[in-house]
Amino acid sequence: MDPKIHNSEDPEPQEDQTQLPISPSIASISLSLSTLPSHFRFLFPPKPSPHLSSLPSKLHIPSQITSLSLSSSTTSLSPQKPFFKSTISSNPLQSPLSLNPRRPSDPSNAAALRRASIVWFRNDLRIQDNECLNSANSESMSVLPVYCFDPRDYGKSSSGFDKTGPYRATFLIQSVSDLRKNLQARGSNLVVRIGKPESVLVELANMIGAEAVYAHREVSRDEVKAEDKIEAAMKDEGLEVKYFWGSTLYHVDDLPFKLEEMPTNYGGFREKVQGMEVRKTIVALDQLRGLPAKGDVETGEIPSLVDLGLNTTATMGQDGKPVGNASLVGGETEALERLKKFAAECQSQPPKGTKDASNSDSSIYGANFSCKISPWLAMGCLSPRSMFDELKNSASRTISAASNKKDGGGPSDTGANWLMYELLWRDFFRFITKKYSSAKQKNGAPVTACAGAAV
Repeated sequence: MDPKIHNSEDPEPQEDQTQLPISPSIASISLSLSTLPSHFRFLFPPKPSPHLSSLPSKLHIPSQITSLSLSSSTTSLSPQKPFFKSTISSNPLQSPLSLNPRRPSDPSNAAALRRASIVWFRNDLRIQDNECLNSANSESMSVLPVYCFDPRDYGKSSSGFDKTGPYRATFLIQSVSDLRKNLQARGSNLVVRIGKPESVLVELANMIGAEAVYAHREVSRDEVKAEDKIEAAMKDEGLEVKYFWGSTLYHVDDLPFKLEEMPTNYGGFREKVQGMEVRKTIVALDQLRGLPAKGDVETGEIPSLVDLGLNTTATMGQDGKPVGNASLVGGETEALERLKKFAAECQSQPPKGTKDASNSDSSIYGANFSCKISPWLAMGCLSPRSMFDELKNSASRTISAASNKKDGGGPSDTGANWLMYELLWRDFFRFITKKYSSAKQKNGAPVTACAGAAV
């Protein structure tokens, strides 16, 4: 036996720890071996080697349980460079993983937050099928939903007309109020402000230490200009702006052509998109992230018509009761109820052209036919995809029965399919408006199409 190896009969006192000489080949073994129980480690017995003198006297290998000190023979030579670099922290709680982070014990500490985000609600005042809201909640520790009543949307236009009339403003106020209730029911809330979004959002972002703003893109010239101002303001603050698309039946990224190459007539557009699949609706989350603790942001009061500079008597008749248009109640809750009612009517109606349809007193066909859901679509209280899914599920049997009729109309004659036809028209108007709104910034092309269609 090599006399340099310590003999167990040597009467000299020993340190109270296991002396385990190791060779360079053993030192390069994965760190996972260091966490094995001691009785398994002896499956790899050390072998004497003339290179033992090249190792340090003690080698400290950190693990998630404890730090083990392995000693070898004393040497006077310089140690070799290690064959590995440890990425395991001796205390894993000091460096938490980026995935599925834990909420810090003190959320008011901005440095401890992984992320705080703002969801800027625009014409998407809903919980269902809202990719923007769902994405922010899945990527953030805390989320601050915000709606801004922009003063530039009110008052008189250059032509002397109200930019936003009292009926539309009343419907909008009701929709914002309903959105706040739906957010509160899921553990969140809605911050409401009167002001320019590019100023309000920057102020709120600085208060809560937000790292990103989530929003849906819009299509008209003024809305696109507002997006540019938001991006410029957030860039100066070093914040990210993440935009989503959710105002059409077909997603803009699924179109079989570039937006600047879109056909300028409906027939060409319909031919291009024929056979395309509609994306699935996004299910609303049952529980949302709470508001950021930092900043102690007040949610604010929802303004009245007077706060917006509008005349409250304009929505009242001579008898003191609301006029016909004022009877429409804004909000996602009302929109879903009306959609279910309309889908049931479509399912119960016989196909157009049959004897039963012509004798029906409550027929949905004729000059007065309309689903009357357009206001909720315009405010984003309801998405076109949600309408598509509801009607497809509720009226599938009616459409199937109509398609088997030889003397009646085909499935295109049913109310549900008529509505799909109108939704496609609505897509055309929004896409063509987006096309020329974007082009206007580059070459001054005029915007000649409106952004919506009556549904």
